[in-house]
Amino acid sequence: MSDLDLRHASQRLKYYASLVMLSIGLSYAADAHAAEAHGDGHAAQAVPKATPAASGAASNVSMTELRDMIDQKINEVRARREGPAVVRVPVRGARATASKAAPTRAGSGGGSVVDPHGHEVHWAYGGATGPESWGQLKPEYRQCMLGKRQSPIDIRDGIPVELDPIAFDYRPSAFRVTDNGHTVQVNVDAGNGITVSGRRYELLQFHFHRPSEERINGRQFEMVAHLVHKDSEGRLAVVAVLLDAGPANPVVQQVWNNLPLEKHLEQAAQQPLDLNGLLPEARQYYTYMGSLTTPPCSEGVLWLVMKQPAGVSRQQIGVFSRLYPMNARPVQPASGRLIKDGQ
Repeated sequence: MSDLDLRHASQRLKYYASLVMLSIGLSYAADAHAAEAHGDGHAAQAVPKATPAASGAASNVSMTELRDMIDQKINEVRARREGPAVVRVPVRGARATASKAAPTRAGSGGGSVVDPHGHEVHWAYGGATGPESWGQLKPEYRQCMLGKRQSPIDIRDGIPVELDPIAFDYRPSAFRVTDNGHTVQVNVDAGNGITVSGRRYELLQFHFHRPSEERINGRQFEMVAHLVHKDSEGRLAVVAVLLDAGPANPVVQQVWNNLPLEKHLEQAAQQPLDLNGLLPEARQYYTYMGSLTTPPCSEGVLWLVMKQPAGVSRQQIGVFSRLYPMNARPVQPASGRLIKDGQ
């Protein structure tokens, strides 16, 4: 090797060594920055500085090893500056996209999904924790992904039969309104309920979705109200009242008048609520067995979908749309379930 080549090799060695020192310094700086960003002042002060020993160690390695060290340190710095690595949640039947960074699963034992800061994530109607991923967020949500009798469905090809009428036992009652982060929910005092096929179900609460989750022969409505009931054995029955644009609905307006100013707060109304004003005049209904339409998507739910929609004004629809422009789960496969069409 000529003297010129030796000089060039020595210069390259010094260059790579300086890059190593720079990258190590950046690494420690990134550690300090990350600790300060999380409010850990003690951790930030404890970050050591680069020492001359690091430079000496670098002079005893080949240029190939130096390049490998540089690449490794640069990748480490990038990882620290960009935050913790994110593991994508696989979505059945869909390809993950770079625009929807999914949360990370905590541990390897099938635990709940957490965000990059270790906080348990919550389900949503869009993004990485939307309906396609519900079944992967928590073990208790797996029914959302694996269930065969899920709701909502597109109600079509029902068998026309004579069904026992639903005996509505709704009376003026005290109520409380809350915005639970997914919908507007109304909790009504005990004493309201329905009787269907000889079984009594007590009203627990009702809430709204926009647009309607159910479809009737492919048609989707402006909104839907779900009235959730439970019998003495814990079985659920949900009455779905489809809401279409029309005259103002007094029950809906009374609920809107008592909306709390902040989410997760409960606003007690001063006047009682009579739910009979929410029901359509005609009481024929479709019925089938399905599930809750939100996690944990429990099955074995009796669905009673009123065939005639009730009216709600455009202004009332607009009030809900400002809070929740879209909070409807997509329709699920009917999978050959029996649907009865009450005549």
